[in-house]
Amino acid sequence: MKSIAAFFTIVTFIVPSLFAQLSSTPDTYKTENGVLTVHPINHGTVAFTFEGKTIIVDPYGGADKFSGLEAPDLILISDIHGDHLNSETISGLDTKNTTFIVPQAVADRMNEELQNQIVVIANEESTTQMGIQVTGVAMYNLPDDENSRHKKGRGNGYIINFGGKKVYLSGDTEDIPEMRNLENIDIAFVCMNLPYTMDIYQAASAVIEFSPNIMYPYHHRGQDVQKFKELMSIGNPEVHVILKDWYPSN
Repeated sequence: MKSIAAFFTIVTFIVPSLFAQLSSTPDTYKTENGVLTVHPINHGTVAFTFEGKTIIVDPYGGADKFSGLEAPDLILISDIHGDHLNSETISGLDTKNTTFIVPQAVADRMNEELQNQIVVIANEESTTQMGIQVTGVAMYNLPDDENSRHKKGRGNGYIINFGGKKVYLSGDTEDIPEMRNLENIDIAFVCMNLPYTMDIYQAASAVIEFSPNIMYPYHHRGQDVQKFKELMSIGNPEVHVILKDWYPSN
């Protein structure tokens, strides 16, 4: 496998491609139990529809962002920061029948009226809700010390099993060993924005290693995701990188 450093120089000589205008239109994937629809929302927020259920990860940006979706059956929250745990957005959604899957640090900060709807899982723990298995995975900064913006164990990345199709959402993290050691991921959402997570080169190095079938860069404000896609095309062209508009102007 080529190291990321090995092809930095190569990328310098690539003639920039003309990429089509990015969109936030949904994508659909076949699973063993029907169709999974991926709805890119904004920044680090993703929604899924599957078997008549709506699943939202890190609802943020206001409830109007979800106007075309049914009330959420499951909401997963990865961390305590406001672009992940956003009480204003949650309060604007119809959550009376929603189950929340969160790490303990998030549960401790959620509104009292939602406490009976919360399922807490930690890294490497799983729960099955409404027939959908959710596993918490590590997410943290390197080095993991007292100055870390994201301490190991506080937040969760997630792997969601939709009818046999494994979807990984990194949460706010760097290119940690737990990410590099992932196996058999069908669809991955990986963050890349400094100084909170990692740059495009770290992200590419990790994604090249764990090699998901399909990969969406997200949570990437200010980063050159087109260059990221070029890095991936050299380092591991078998990974299909999909660029979406996570920062629409309206």
